[in-house]
Amino acid sequence: MIIGKRHRSPFLVFTVSLLVSVSLLGCGPSTEELAAVDYTPLPGGEWEISTAAEQGLDPMLVAEMYFNAADLDTIYSLLVIKNGYLIAEDYFHEGSVDQKDRVQSATKSFTSALVGIALEQGCLSSVDQKMLEFFPEVAGKIADPRKEKITIRNLLEMRAGYPWEESDPALWDALLSGHYPPLIEEIPLASDPGTTFHYSNLSSNWLGIIVDRACGKSLKEYAQEHLFAPLNVKPGEWGQDAEGHNNGCGDLHLTARDAAKFGLLYLNDGVYQGAQIIPSDWVRDSLQTYSVNEAFVTKVGRFRDLGYGYQWWSATAGAHYVNFAWGHGGQLIVLVDDLDLVIVATAYPFWKEHNAQSWKYEKAIITMVSEFVNSLPSEEQTKEHN
Repeated sequence: MIIGKRHRSPFLVFTVSLLVSVSLLGCGPSTEELAAVDYTPLPGGEWEISTAAEQGLDPMLVAEMYFNAADLDTIYSLLVIKNGYLIAEDYFHEGSVDQKDRVQSATKSFTSALVGIALEQGCLSSVDQKMLEFFPEVAGKIADPRKEKITIRNLLEMRAGYPWEESDPALWDALLSGHYPPLIEEIPLASDPGTTFHYSNLSSNWLGIIVDRACGKSLKEYAQEHLFAPLNVKPGEWGQDAEGHNNGCGDLHLTARDAAKFGLLYLNDGVYQGAQIIPSDWVRDSLQTYSVNEAFVTKVGRFRDLGYGYQWWSATAGAHYVNFAWGHGGQLIVLVDDLDLVIVATAYPFWKEHNAQSWKYEKAIITMVSEFVNSLPSEEQTKEHN
């Protein structure tokens, strides 16, 4: 038995599947059925535990999300943190409280945090430093003068001009090669730097290498000292490229609870348990929207007007503006600032599987979470109701 995993009987699985089937026919779960959903947080650990009702959330809305989660084939975990309290938690399939899952591209948001810390620590001087300052082995080989203008800011915003790797099999093979500095020159720009959003995994990898070279430590070592240790987070594996740099675009492994700590850190302006771990202005700048409706999708589930900050996504859902770290397969760290709310989901990562099937499962998880956020009244609506 996996420690911490909450097992369901075959009868319960059958019952939940049947109820969801009924829901799809137009009849949602009854109040009695939702009342039977158990999303009580597991005991133990550092988190202060409360309930949805005590923290001002409708327990039935939370129950409906967990009811729907139980029918998803690839989800591992689902957590809800409200006002700093863990108010809902459950694990599915092979997921468990101690399992360190590959959070895929949600790693990018951690890389962004480390850029901000490196600026605060003085390893980096400005987001307007040129990328090529950190790649002298490539700088003398640049044929396209536009690349000499690319800045750290451009990389953070995904506006450096490099194309989305999934748009071309040759680009995807280049990403999987693990040899990233030469690709700065080898890959042609799709647009002028600073003008257009292109989702670029390579941009995130180059950011990771920049922090590594500027600070004189691997990304994981630097994160351990300045981010993970202050959060009391014990990360698992963090994949490396062919030269030994931790991949800035992905491959970090974390428990769902540790991912939630990172979300809470950003929700609280970079402060965790009274300590300023990330500069507050970096958090503010990171969660701005610099590009909107320019990505490969403009909406998914109830998330609309998808935008991008410094390696963080943004969207609207109902009455709420949200920021989120997003990884392939349905890895999510969602911040709902106006409600002081964090939602975390982890799932089967579909490692190197990028196809219609993986997107179907990923979209199902995002839809479930976004429908929950969409269902929540705003603070103003709640006050008017009361």
